[in-house]
Amino acid sequence: MSLEKQPHESGPGPVAILRVVIAQASFIAALMFYLGALYASRYYNYFHLSPFSLGFGFAEFVLQSLHLLKLPVLVTFVVLLIVSGIPRLPKRLPLPDRVARSIYAPISALARGHLVVVAAGLVMLILWPLIQPYGWVAPLTIAVGLLLGQSKNAQGSRVKGLRGRAVPLFAAGVFLFWAVTLAAWDVGERDAKLHAGNVLHWTSVVVLSTESLSLPTGSIVKQDLGEGLRHRYRYTGLRLLIERNGRYYVVPVNWNAKTDSIWVIRESENTWIGLMPGVQ
Repeated sequence: MSLEKQPHESGPGPVAILRVVIAQASFIAALMFYLGALYASRYYNYFHLSPFSLGFGFAEFVLQSLHLLKLPVLVTFVVLLIVSGIPRLPKRLPLPDRVARSIYAPISALARGHLVVVAAGLVMLILWPLIQPYGWVAPLTIAVGLLLGQSKNAQGSRVKGLRGRAVPLFAAGVFLFWAVTLAAWDVGERDAKLHAGNVLHWTSVVVLSTESLSLPTGSIVKQDLGEGLRHRYRYTGLRLLIERNGRYYVVPVNWNAKTDSIWVIRESENTWIGLMPGVQ
């Protein structure tokens, strides 16, 4: 009688795990770049600028996406996680059978009524102007309904093939991507409006120049320091929006985003830029 050695089953090797990690990291980086570009475009468009003309790179767009860690986007991801885990929630929680059944019943009813959820999202799309600035809720609701429709509670004993499951899941992904895109767009505009409403608190800019500059009068104070100084003219009453590669994008303290211009001052041998705290 001979004994045969059973093959030893092992998990994925380090190379396979590394490939999965790299693939996931690449996807997350690409998504952060996309959302950061959306956010920055909407934010700087409010100030009549483009992040691409400002010279933003990949890393800066990725960092811009961190501004999206706010309520709308967080709600989108939390809802997605909850919906994806709803069918398995009662079974995984260490609860008595009676409590599990009481939780499972409304979850099953919600899954069976997934078409109602999808219909509610479609109604919100029809009423699109009335739900602004929360338009991202409409595609999110449709995505939730489509995901609920793929649970066992919704399908019952029906057996769906690959095509029957792939199409709804693909549609749910499209609507979810749309919801996140709208949320990023909305957060960018909100942050820009909030920032534009506090110009007085921006970083203060002092400009010293050898020649007189054609800056708008009014809130900007121009001083002639005398002929004996190289930088004869001093300008105050300016606030800094952003600095890129020696170019300072400044506005007066009474600046209006809808009607006024942004002034670009290049730092050079004849123009000295000083930065000071704004009104605290």
